[in-house]
Amino acid sequence: MRLVIQRVTQASVTVEGKVIGRIGKGLVVLVGVGNGDDEAKAEALTAKLVNLRIFADAEGKTNLAALEVGAEMLIISQFTLYADTRKGRRPSFIEAAPPLVAAPLVEQFVAAVKAYGLRVATGQFQTEMLVEIHNDGPFTIVMNDE
Repeated sequence: MRLVIQRVTQASVTVEGKVIGRIGKGLVVLVGVGNGDDEAKAEALTAKLVNLRIFADAEGKTNLAALEVGAEMLIISQFTLYADTRKGRRPSFIEAAPPLVAAPLVEQFVAAVKAYGLRVATGQFQTEMLVEIHNDGPFTIVMNDE
């Protein structure tokens, strides 16, 4: 699995002109599921995500985790995180897991984050979405299960 994590002041996701998810201070997490990914990888990344110290403490240092600050999360599935651009001009997505594999793993990931007690909003799987992100910092991290 691959995550692109952006610390935000606010974010929203819109489908067909309707806002389906909105958060305040927290994280936007784009989730890519690759071939061979499984529940164990999803659980490990969830634990790492919620405990990743990327929020400022009283001295302005990035010492606090999402759990410590009660961060909200907007989680959006994005198979394009597995784009292979090494050859030619058209990205290949052969390393992305098929929807029947990816959808349940993304749902499990969302449920695992919610189990930590954090407020979670989501995008809609296999849908054209408009994502509005107010990146705080900007602060963006790419996290892999490797």
